[in-house]
Formats: sequence, structure tokens, C-alpha cells
Amino acid sequence: MERYDSVCRFRVIHHQYTDGTQLCTPQLGRNQRDAKGQFLFDLLCHHLNLLEKDYFGIRFVDPDKQRHWLEFTKSIVKQMRSQPPFTMCFRVKFYPTDPAALKEEITRYLVFLQIKRDLYHGRLLCKTSDAALLAAYILQAEIGDYDPGKHPEGYSSKFQFFPKHSEKLERKIAEIHKIELSGQTPATAELNFLRKAQTLETYGVDPHPCKVTEQSKPPSTMKKSEEGYASQERNQKDGNTKKSSNDFIIIEENYQL
Repeated sequence: MERYDSVCRFRVIHHQYTDGTQLCTPQLGRNQRDAKGQFLFDLLCHHLNLLEKDYFGIRFVDPDKQRHWLEFTKSIVKQMRSQPPFTMCFRVKFYPTDPAALKEEITRYLVFLQIKRDLYHGRLLCKTSDAALLAAYILQAEIGDYDPGKHPEGYSSKFQFFPKHSEKLERKIAEIHKIELSGQTPATAELNFLRKAQTLETYGVDPHPCKVTEQSKPPSTMKKSEEGYASQERNQKDGNTKKSSNDFIIIEENYQL
């Protein structure tokens, strides 16, 4: 039988690129150890002053490196297979169809952070031209207008926008930032970033590795979106994806959706 300390501690983070920013570290006392996921979620939303809650959730990784969404109707502790303190991540669970229509600035900002993370981790796939524009919007939102006194040659290379990128792409990002985005406020740049991101095919999908039955087929990912499940074939040379609706998909046995 599992035993827990009289005080269970939680560390909830929201990632900005690869470094985590701790939101808060709530503690559950002896009489709160059976608190349900909704309790922690409401606590975080209150901490963030977040009213548009329906887009978000809390994610955690089990000891087998499988990702799970915290179920709000169940005990937090009983969902954990690890020992406290528990580390969880506040994430966008349901991507808004039109992020520009969100009412609260904090909601748009949290969605902006999530899509930046998706871009960095290679989940938001796009053409090079779109990638350059998205990265330029991030620059404008974070450092404002280009200033030659503050931004020396190669200044965009200090930012990690993608898993990897070329010097040519860095130059294109800086060019767009210098010439096309001057004068945009951080809020406007974030909004334009969201508007562009929502037009991309992989916006708002959560890819899951899978395999197809035909040996000649390239590796695929299964994506979950508001419309259900679909598979995508990935071109190993250029990273592009191709929709595939007729292939028979086998999900790896040890992979949790």
C-alpha cells in the first residue's frame, strides 16, 4: 500500500522554450490529500487570474515517460504513480479555433506561450517562410523594434525558436523583424503570431507516434484535434507531412493517448 507524507507538495510549471517558470507550489494538508484535480486547477487559475479556463489543463509524466492529463474528477494523489513532490505542467489542452477572439489578454498570452513551445519542439510544422515570420513576431513581442544600438549582427541567434535552424533562416528572421514589424506593440505582435499560427495545418494538434502496417510507408504520427484522430506521414528528408486517411494504424502498446 502506498503511503504519502502528511503534506503533499506540487510543483506546477509553464514552459517558455526549454526552461520552466514555476507558477506556484501548493501544498495539501493531511485533510486535503484526497483533493481532486479540479481543486488544483482552480487554484492555478485563481493564481493566474484566468477566467477563460476551458482551454487549459494540467499535464504530468509518469515514471514510464508517458504523458497524461490530470483528471479533474479524480483524486490527485491516486492518479500519481510517483512519490511527492509531484511535478505537473499547466498546458493548453483545447486550442481555440480563433485565438484572436479570446476575450482576456492573459488567455491569449498563455496560448502564445504554448504555441511558441510547440514551435520549438517541432510540433508546429510549417514552411520556411512561415517559420521566419512566426519567429519575427516572437522577436517583436519580446524585444520590441529593432535598434542597431542594442541589437548587433546575429542578434536573432540568441533566441531558440526551433529545434534547429540555419544561418540563412536567422538572417531572414532578422530582416522581417527590422523592416516589416517596426512599430508593432508586443500585444499586437503576439496577436499576429496567433493569427498566423492558426492557419497552419498542425496548429492545435497533439502528435502521437504510431506505425503503419505497410513496410514501404514512411514513419507516421497520430494527431488528436477537435475533429478526432488522423494520421500523418512524415517525409524524413524535408520534415513535411502528408495526410493519410486510409492507412491502418497500429498504436504502440506502451504508448498512452
